[in-house]
Amino acid sequence: MGRLLFALAFISFFIASQIFWIRQVGRLGAKFIRKRAYRLGIGSAGAAVYISLLAYNFLSAREVSATSLTLKIALLEAPLRWWVFSSLLGFAIVLPFLLGRYAMQAGRAIAERLKPQAEPDPPPVSLSRRNFLSNTAVAAGAVPFAACAYGFLFGRIEFEKSFVQMKLKRLPRGFDGFRIAQLSDIHIGPFMTSADVRHVVELTNALRADLVVLTGDYITWDPSTQKAAVESLSGLKSPFGIYGCLGNHEMWTHTEASITRLFAERNVKILRQERAPIQVGGENLNLIGVDFQSHRRMGRHNGVYSGPYLQGVRRLVQPGHVNILLSHNPNTFDRAAELGIDLSLAGHTHGGQISLEFISPDLSPARLLTPYVRGHFQKPGGQLYVNRGIGTIGVPIRFDAPPEITLFELVRA
Repeated sequence: MGRLLFALAFISFFIASQIFWIRQVGRLGAKFIRKRAYRLGIGSAGAAVYISLLAYNFLSAREVSATSLTLKIALLEAPLRWWVFSSLLGFAIVLPFLLGRYAMQAGRAIAERLKPQAEPDPPPVSLSRRNFLSNTAVAAGAVPFAACAYGFLFGRIEFEKSFVQMKLKRLPRGFDGFRIAQLSDIHIGPFMTSADVRHVVELTNALRADLVVLTGDYITWDPSTQKAAVESLSGLKSPFGIYGCLGNHEMWTHTEASITRLFAERNVKILRQERAPIQVGGENLNLIGVDFQSHRRMGRHNGVYSGPYLQGVRRLVQPGHVNILLSHNPNTFDRAAELGIDLSLAGHTHGGQISLEFISPDLSPARLLTPYVRGHFQKPGGQLYVNRGIGTIGVPIRFDAPPEITLFELVRA
């Protein structure tokens, strides 16, 4: 029942938003196209194109297996995704203004009926003031269209390198200055193409890290893209190897075993409830990797783990050594700190992907999933770093959450 009500509410909101913005486009067109016959013709053609695009995208949802941005995808999918997301977000901004205006009109109508007949009429609300408020609301609602256009054209491919000095108390002297590069949430597809991923690999190799780690979500919905994802990442190089863990999309697409084999053929070791020693001379770090774990119902997928996080990982922890955990979901951090894991490296959140954290830390959709959205966190027993990831999910847009390549320098505290 809850899902049905949510679906009905969302559909109603979507229809209302489309009616509102189509009316705004129509009013704008009326200012430039004076002849009514021309307006009707252009409007009818535009409506036909819009309905066709909507139907095409609905029928082909999650069926795209392309790992390059084809002309068909650029013309038939990208514009509609930009329009739908921008129109919903813009309408959410405009809606309070609309509701306020309707409430004022209703209030005036009720007051008109209740007032004594002899009472003089109140001064009318200025038409120019009403127009100013309406135009201001529409202008504010139009901001997401520009912001999302920037996020699609530039924000999703402006790869940012983050340099983080990580202080660890038990770090052996031989690892002082050891450098680890992290990539996460590749989501290879038409909006994070094989060419884009190879470019990220080049940027990562240029950092000359001692070790490279990958923290899950190499694909999105299509299992057939796993080979392209592995091949695109296979150019990564580091003297101490390439290690990784798996994310929720490998679990959802049932590719955990197959993508692990594909990576192994390219000398990339995916750690699945396993550990691997990273040795320098006679000293070592203990690297641990786990599959995706969550207690949360996500879409049509139920919670996938009913027990405590990191169950069975205690046997992989080496007391007295520095332990580093690769776990796609940052929510495992609390348990990792309890187990004495010095450093957890995670992804999953995309840093919010589309957020307004520069205004307030609460304005990020990822906070509905976790308090650990992006960056560095500390608590007694351990530290966590959440990488913003490379790719996108849902809409191919990033705003205030640029894709990230992280380089850690380990130093003795």
